[in-house]
Amino acid sequence: MSENEDTPKRTRKPLGLKRSVDAGEVKQTFSHGRTNKVAVEVKRRRKLTKPGAAPEEAAPPPPPPPPPAPEPKPAAKKPAAKKAAPAGETPQERVARMQREAEEERLRMAEEARKRDEQQAKQEAEEQKRREEQNRKAEEEAEKQRKAEEEAAKVAAEQAEAEPAAADSPKPTPSPRKFTPVERPEIKRPEKKQERKTGKAERGGGGASESDKRRSGKLTVNRALNEDEGRRARSLAALKRAREKERRAQGGGSSQPREKQVRDVVVPEAITVQELANRMAEKGADLVKALFNMGMMVTVNQTIDQDTAELLVEEFGHNITRVSESDVDISTEEDVDPEETLKPRPPVVTIMGHVDHGKTSLLDALRGANVTKGEAGGITQHIGAYQITTKGKEKQKVTFLDTPGHEAFTQMRQRGANVTDIVVLVVAADDGIMPQTIEAINHTKAAGVPMIVAINKCDKPEANPQKVRERLLEHEVIVEAMSGDVQDVEVSAKTGAGLDDLLEKILLQAELMELKANPERFAEATVVEAQLDKGRGPVATVLVNRGTLKRGDTFVVGTESGRVRALIDDHGKQVKEAGPATPVEVLGLGGVPQAGDMLTVVENEQRAREVAQYRQEKATEKRTALAPTNFDTMFNTSDVVEFPVLVKADVQGSVEAINSALHNLSNDLIKVRVLHAGVGAITESDVSLANASKAPIIGFNVRPNAKARELVKRDNVEMKYYDVIYHLTEEIAKEMAGELGPERIEHVVGRAQIKEVFKSGKKDKAAGLLVEEGVIRKGLHARLTREDVIVSATTIASLRRFKDDVDEVRAGLECGVVLADTNDIKPGDQLEVFEVEERERTL
Repeated sequence: MSENEDTPKRTRKPLGLKRSVDAGEVKQTFSHGRTNKVAVEVKRRRKLTKPGAAPEEAAPPPPPPPPPAPEPKPAAKKPAAKKAAPAGETPQERVARMQREAEEERLRMAEEARKRDEQQAKQEAEEQKRREEQNRKAEEEAEKQRKAEEEAAKVAAEQAEAEPAAADSPKPTPSPRKFTPVERPEIKRPEKKQERKTGKAERGGGGASESDKRRSGKLTVNRALNEDEGRRARSLAALKRAREKERRAQGGGSSQPREKQVRDVVVPEAITVQELANRMAEKGADLVKALFNMGMMVTVNQTIDQDTAELLVEEFGHNITRVSESDVDISTEEDVDPEETLKPRPPVVTIMGHVDHGKTSLLDALRGANVTKGEAGGITQHIGAYQITTKGKEKQKVTFLDTPGHEAFTQMRQRGANVTDIVVLVVAADDGIMPQTIEAINHTKAAGVPMIVAINKCDKPEANPQKVRERLLEHEVIVEAMSGDVQDVEVSAKTGAGLDDLLEKILLQAELMELKANPERFAEATVVEAQLDKGRGPVATVLVNRGTLKRGDTFVVGTESGRVRALIDDHGKQVKEAGPATPVEVLGLGGVPQAGDMLTVVENEQRAREVAQYRQEKATEKRTALAPTNFDTMFNTSDVVEFPVLVKADVQGSVEAINSALHNLSNDLIKVRVLHAGVGAITESDVSLANASKAPIIGFNVRPNAKARELVKRDNVEMKYYDVIYHLTEEIAKEMAGELGPERIEHVVGRAQIKEVFKSGKKDKAAGLLVEEGVIRKGLHARLTREDVIVSATTIASLRRFKDDVDEVRAGLECGVVLADTNDIKPGDQLEVFEVEERERTL
């Protein structure tokens, strides 16, 4: 840089108004060594004069408060002029020189920064020293004033004693008396006052009198800032003293360690380190450190067993309470309501029977509704729960469950029999006993509930109720007309005949059973059906067993938990609560539960989540245990063909029925593999899974959403929609048969024994045969066996008798053959010739 560039350029003073104030700069000092500079303006004092009088000469304005000494900055070193590069300098030397200059510059700047820091620290130390000196002087001044006041009080007391004596004696001529201060013995003050005095002295002369403050001159900005700082320090110190005093009052000084609180820690069979730390009210890092000292390398998220947890609890000085994981789950077997809390409840009646025997039509006639029109194909494919009120004076309520009669819905019928009090077995008078009728009888006997036989369709001309009663004897069902104990009634859902008689028999049976439940407790209910509704989310149809289910209750059902958002009765109306034996739809579940799960109301959401999480873990362990765990099963190369499918249905019961029906279609050659079965509409993830596994999607009463439809069209995923279950099983059976291809049937034509082997051409071998049975034809399939072990499967390429080519050779004759694709022929082998017939396969 040249000489001219180093000197600052002269510039004109900027234009502006004349300032009416003088400016100063004040340095603020804060705690932790922080400072700040503030510009302070001081206005001139305005003087008023009389009108017409000459204004006095304006006194010079008072000098502004002396600003604190500016930080002496080290003289900025002039940057050394760049040295001219020596002639003939190589690029490497130039780079080395530039690096050296840069390093020197960096060292120079670091040295300047260090000096600035030292200077600033020195100034702060001087400021602190000056402040301490002021505090000390103020303290000395206060002490002097106190001593002077004490001396004045002493002199005043002496004068008061001398006045009575002076009254008797003649008054002497007053003479000037010289005051001699008398040294007072030091008064020992209490510790608290001494402490307070010391605190005042440390805070900057808090003991000075008002006159001293007046004498100390006018208030400056520096003094105001220092006083604010002292006031702030006083408040903090007072807060500390108050806290210390409170600790001493409680009997525990600051130096004394707090007494450790011993806790009772509940430890299950397995627990994470962090959860154990939370229960012990300890730090997770301390537990990890203790485990590390025991030789266990774990993190806070890892699980430890109960024994290890016990060692940790004892090491930290707490008490352990062992519990098993099964204690977390809710057990209802031992929970029995006292007899005095039980009150009568409506009976739960399940209508069962064969498909198309009129179960739903009979229920429609009892309810006065028409459910049959809403069912696809006119058959029931869901469990329906309804409650009716009788027409008598007492207006008694009866709850009905309608179960499907199709063979695929075995699990639904079984579930209906398990939650019911009375079973009404519907048998068509013109059709008699059918397979699902027998199945319903077996379910009823297994559940141990009473049965009422309703012989339906008695209005038909071909109806024969007596034949039905006789056929029931084959299955150990003896009705009252046949001198038994099972009630029977002839009804007609079409004409309404016998319905009142049926209701009367149901109420009579219920009266004999004395059905009671406790409504004043947490509710328990059984899920009879569950589905995923597009607008309402997961919905479960439940039947309350005992207690009263209310809106707002927190519950756990299966592996799901939730809170009752709404209760809807069988007429579609919202209700606030549902008592025992009442069917309702529950909204507010976290997910779709399994049909047959038990819904239990718990005290709070934490308990519900805890139980649901435990059940989810158990379900995962069960699925893992059922999964293939060895390589033989994982890499099974058997000839069984798998038919993968993906099932989505409208309700949980339909999913169960479809799964069961598909697995029943499997045989030794092909088996159905359900990749995923769920409730609700077909989604994008379903289509992606089906596309990846090349499996068709079976939709039962559901359709894909908009995005799923686009994926189906783009990926050409096969979709199958059904609304009647037996249509579904028929179609899938045909698909599986087509997957296997036509059935191959072998017909053995003839057998021969190889007598001699000789060469035929360069590579092939010819065999001399003796035909033992049947006939040997050219071009047929052949199987070569040696000691009843198949050596090769081949065909007859050439057939000769002597030197002539022939088409066939019959039993008892000799011939020569050439077998295709094999030369492993030995005398004594057996040759079996057969034809293959292909037939259309059926499952």
